[in-house]
Amino acid sequence: MSTVVKNRYSDKDLQEFRDLIEEKIEKANEDLALLKSSYMNNGNNGTEDTSPTFKAFEEGSQTMSKEANTQLALRQEKFIRDLKNALIRIENKTYGVCRVTGKLIQKQRLILVPHATLSIEAKNMQK
Repeated sequence: MSTVVKNRYSDKDLQEFRDLIEEKIEKANEDLALLKSSYMNNGNNGTEDTSPTFKAFEEGSQTMSKEANTQLALRQEKFIRDLKNALIRIENKTYGVCRVTGKLIQKQRLILVPHATLSIEAKNMQK
């Protein structure tokens, strides 16, 4: 008696994943727009009349915030790219297949990490 390993998700499952991913892309794009607008903002909070020490401290804080926001924006852009690549895998009907083991990635994992390309088994082998 042999066990048959299903090597791809059904079209119905793929459509559910597509809907989930498209929703995540939309949300991620909104978050990215917020991040970009916050680090493009000149940050003029009317500190002209405050002490020079406070102004220097605030400018340093703004620089750190700008750098942090830039890093977050870069991570968000990568996340969006990964999600778009997942949509391509859905089109190719290779979505949800572990690129190391060739087995299906658990549905629960894909719901939590829809751009995953590794099963938990393969991920653990990397450690």
